Amino acid sequence: MVKRYIEHYTKPGNIVLDAFAGTGMTGVAAMMSGRNAILCEISPACIHIARNYTTPIDPKIFQKAYYQLREKIEPEIKPLYKTKSAKPSDSLFKDLRSFIIEARKDVARSVNSALVILYWKVGQRIRQDILKEKRAEYGEEILSTLSRKLVAEFGSGFTARNLANMVRFAEVFQGEKILHTLCAKLSWSHFRLIIYLDDDLKRDFYAEMCRLEGWSVRTLEKKIAGMLFERTALSKKPEKVIREELDYLRSEDKLTPDLVFRDPYFLDFLGLKDSYSEKDLETVILRELESFILSYFSN
Repeated sequence: MVKRYIEHYTKPGNIVLDAFAGTGMTGVAAMMSGRNAILCEISPACIHIARNYTTPIDPKIFQKAYYQLREKIEPEIKPLYKTKSAKPSDSLFKDLRSFIIEARKDVARSVNSALVILYWKVGQRIRQDILKEKRAEYGEEILSTLSRKLVAEFGSGFTARNLANMVRFAEVFQGEKILHTLCAKLSWSHFRLIIYLDDDLKRDFYAEMCRLEGWSVRTLEKKIAGMLFERTALSKKPEKVIREELDYLRSEDKLTPDLVFRDPYFLDFLGLKDSYSEKDLETVILRELESFILSYFSN
């Protein structure tokens, strides 16, 4: 309201007086409107309020003095009080935006890692109790009982089905140290797909490929459905060699040729010889294996 009043009764560059200056609001509004501000006031109302604290001044006398003073000093003080609207640079905004986005990502990664480790610990603890009893029916009973109590207090993330997933998770990933590396890139949804693969080599392969290439859950699902592991040259190697290749991938973050190159029998099935162009491969896949395109090519 003060700003609108100033803009209505004054022009840009005028000096606005604010003698009482209780909050400085008038001065701020004046500067926002492109006016200049001096902390003085000719309003009788303000003088009346301040009568007990100041010497009364006739507003007419002060007004006359004000105009004389203005005529004398305005040319000198006007450049000093001339304000420009502040506008942040594009680089400043971009930097701040990137800080915020990165901080959000860091928070998301931290929460995801904590959640995955929590689920592993829950599964490990339940598994220890079930193994101690050595009864399959005991496992079903305890999951059902625990689920009712945990869901009541902590929500639907602890249903009997999800608790069973956690137990399976602890069974197939028995090293917590490896998990700390994987959960920086893999979510619980990734792990739920991987833990039910029937071979530990496949599980390690897909987990490490997810970590290295940053696959989404949907991409991982399509890679598994497209039998990517079976179609690599690595899958035809002895188990010991496969484990060595996966250990190398885990420690060096580098893909070996056997992880990259596809099974030659698969290429032969497509009718491709040892020497073929990328265009030949693309054409054949589009014609014969359209449903496997996404799983065949790395994102």
